[in-house]
Amino acid sequence: MELDILGIVVLIASFLFFLVIGVPVAYSIGLSAIITMLVNMDVLPAISTLAQRMATSLDSFSLLAIPFFILAGQLMNSGGIAIRLIDFAKVVVGRLPGGLAMVNVTANMLFGAISGSAAASASAIGSIMGPQMKKEGYEENFSAAINITSATTGLVIPPSNILIVYSLASGGVSIAALFLAGYIPGILTGLLLMAVGGVYAYRKKYPVGVKVPFKLGIKKFLDAIPSLMMLVIVIGGIVAGFFTATEASAIAVVYCLFLAFFYKEIRVENLPRIIINTVRTTGIVMLLIATSIGLSWVMSYENIPQTVSDGLLSISSNPLVILLMINFILLFVGIFMDMTPAVLIFTPIFLPIVTGPEMGIDPIHFGIIMITNLCVGLCTPPVGSVLFIGCSVANLKIQDVIKPMIPFFIAMMVALLLITFIPSISLVVPRMFGF
Repeated sequence: MELDILGIVVLIASFLFFLVIGVPVAYSIGLSAIITMLVNMDVLPAISTLAQRMATSLDSFSLLAIPFFILAGQLMNSGGIAIRLIDFAKVVVGRLPGGLAMVNVTANMLFGAISGSAAASASAIGSIMGPQMKKEGYEENFSAAINITSATTGLVIPPSNILIVYSLASGGVSIAALFLAGYIPGILTGLLLMAVGGVYAYRKKYPVGVKVPFKLGIKKFLDAIPSLMMLVIVIGGIVAGFFTATEASAIAVVYCLFLAFFYKEIRVENLPRIIINTVRTTGIVMLLIATSIGLSWVMSYENIPQTVSDGLLSISSNPLVILLMINFILLFVGIFMDMTPAVLIFTPIFLPIVTGPEMGIDPIHFGIIMITNLCVGLCTPPVGSVLFIGCSVANLKIQDVIKPMIPFFIAMMVALLLITFIPSISLVVPRMFGF
């Protein structure tokens, strides 16, 4: 037990030290893994073992889906899809109180689901909706706040790269089941954000959207159908067994490329820039995955997951209390760590606890809990990537946006609690399809 505690202390202390002095997250993870291994190993065996684990961790067919979905997201971001989804959202929810706020959330849910990227969603939707909302009299910090928080819903609504990462970290939970499980939780979160935005808009007397004529509404709906069909093709094909998630990601790229050229928003000379951006993003993600899986192996070697499990179960054996403690820990982790390494590092620690005989939580349900939880961290300083992107797009300082974001944070927390303690929210759709 002394060694386990020492390993935890060395791991946490070294990781926090590297973060504080400004070392990039991926390198902080790798260096803290090596230092933790030095508790039991010499320098050369520690480095060679970690390098071997990192290399073999990327030898996975499922991981091929990530660069393809990233490329699909890049194509969508440049291919005129966002504006068509916004026009469709105006037809559906534009007449509600605070119409443009409702449109912002709905468009983010749709674009985030199709692109699988909260950052791309915050950038694409925010750059279009921000000026429109300002023109209609909405406060800029409110517009940025609702854009930033609603952009994260696309990480839960499939297809989602982070759900693929969780499948890898969990040891093989079905990607199709995770995709199906994300629909209701993602939509629930979006509806709660819309409710908060609607109440705020009603109190501030923000304008209601102009009623869209029936014929124009039909036209906007038909314009959006090709974009929305990607969800049907990708998820439908996976669930029906026509192709795997990796094959679906490649089909998504082909379909997005077709749409981009069909809409005449992308030319052939734009493709090198899009591919280079995809390669850069993929390189960052894969380095995070490799170092995080290496660190997960180190923690397993040091028996850290079992130590943490024993510690939590010694506090309480009540599943509700354990889930609350895990949620608090993940919320804290999300403030300082990006979502991908957090999923890869903490899934091997917490999943055995919640799926053990004492609790019996479904691993699909826990995956949705974890992703929903860590979405909050994307909107909080100091490392909230979506927060920085949303503020940059709106040309605002972070301190200007935090206060109006608080009610939306509360809505996200309510959604998290409902998803945590009502398993059917996550499991009803997968069970309908036999998962």
